[in-house]
Amino acid sequence: MPNRALFIDRDGVLNENYVRDGKPYAPRSFAEFKLMPGIGEAARRAKAAGFLLILVSNQPDIADGFTPRAEFDAMQALLTKTIPFDDLKICFHTKNDNCDCRKPKPGMLLEAAADHDIDLKTSYFVGDRWRDILAGQAAGVFTILVDTGLAQDEPITPEKTVHSLPEAVNFILAREGKNTG
Repeated sequence: MPNRALFIDRDGVLNENYVRDGKPYAPRSFAEFKLMPGIGEAARRAKAAGFLLILVSNQPDIADGFTPRAEFDAMQALLTKTIPFDDLKICFHTKNDNCDCRKPKPGMLLEAAADHDIDLKTSYFVGDRWRDILAGQAAGVFTILVDTGLAQDEPITPEKTVHSLPEAVNFILAREGKNTG
């Protein structure tokens, strides 16, 4: 029987973004990396309900030289200590690389689906940007937008809008008829 997954974006969903000129940016150092409240417990509840947890994140600041790899690795170590991920799909390419993995293309979701026998139609993607929603829709998953209050660069229509990962997990578990306590 195929698996179901909760695909989760990183910046703006699991950790705080930095806002400059009204636009969100990923933290560039471990000192700037601040986890959102309740994400570990929410992720553990989703996992206990039978979902694989897959991180799906664009990280072009590595290739662009804005974030040293050691700083990125320290951020990821804290994140993976907090959340029991089943897999990490990370695109280090820049927009100009025109790769298949960089969101809004669905490459990372499709790769994870192939790697883990995931049924995309019964899976979810929680993200905070238009790229996340479009990638999720292209892959055929149920999309949930974490509304950070910032304007989107592209028009999007997610299936659900929430304000945090814990709220998204509560919605998913209620929708699936699972205990939301």
